[in-house]
Amino acid sequence: MRATPFLFSVLGATLISAGTVVVHAADDVYYNPTNKASPTGFTTDYEAFRTIGCPGQPLLGSPCKVPDSDGDGVFDNMDKCPNTPAGRKVNAQGCELDGDGDGVVDGLDKCPNTPAGRKVNAQGCELDTDGDGVVDAMDKCPTVPAKTADGCPAAVVEPAPVVNPAPVAAPQKLVLGDVLFATNEATLTQNATATLDKAAASLQEWGHIKVEVAGYTDDRGTAKYNESLSSRRADAVRTYLISKGVDADRLTAKGYGESSPVADNATVEGRSENRRVELVPMK
Repeated sequence: MRATPFLFSVLGATLISAGTVVVHAADDVYYNPTNKASPTGFTTDYEAFRTIGCPGQPLLGSPCKVPDSDGDGVFDNMDKCPNTPAGRKVNAQGCELDGDGDGVVDGLDKCPNTPAGRKVNAQGCELDTDGDGVVDAMDKCPTVPAKTADGCPAAVVEPAPVVNPAPVAAPQKLVLGDVLFATNEATLTQNATATLDKAAASLQEWGHIKVEVAGYTDDRGTAKYNESLSSRRADAVRTYLISKGVDADRLTAKGYGESSPVADNATVEGRSENRRVELVPMK
């Protein structure tokens, strides 16, 4: 009977020793944190069920397959947007990216670089209410279509009214003195140029009034000769005035010879005054 306790003691020690080995071995087999399927290389947190505790699998059997219904790389249990269309880029929560933060995901955004805070349409592009090509944020007249930089109609500049100067009232006549021609000649002298240039300027100021160029002589010579000479002198003056820009249809020329003297032909001074050309406005 004394041998029995000893036997039990030996047997118990053996079993305890064996149990220690088994437990130690079990510690080594029961959980191995190494996990090649984990991004960290170890099984942590929610990934633990991938290597242990998978229903229907041995303790160290094949890892459980974690569902990712939309194939975006984010597991369904972590995916806040589980129905992402195939091929779209997503963030860590499984939702599509919205690079410019306008509320339209990049996959649908036709204007992916919209400045922050701008209102956009369903395509992610800024609103252009009046359709003038200037977005509302830049349009100073957002309800008025205008193809201008600021979206507002260009200011209409009314042309200044054209005010034609009133014609200068024509004098009764303009008398050109005896310096125009040499004696018995119808060719203009050099001194005539300045006088006739002033006369042309005066006629331009008169507007469209028609003018008669009337030639006169003194009473020396025959009446017929004097009429011819005065006519040729009137024609010479008319031709010069036309060359200075006076309309030809405004001018007529006529010679009156020795008729209508303005001074006494008996004196040198009188005859000089009678040898003249007059520019007479036609009424």
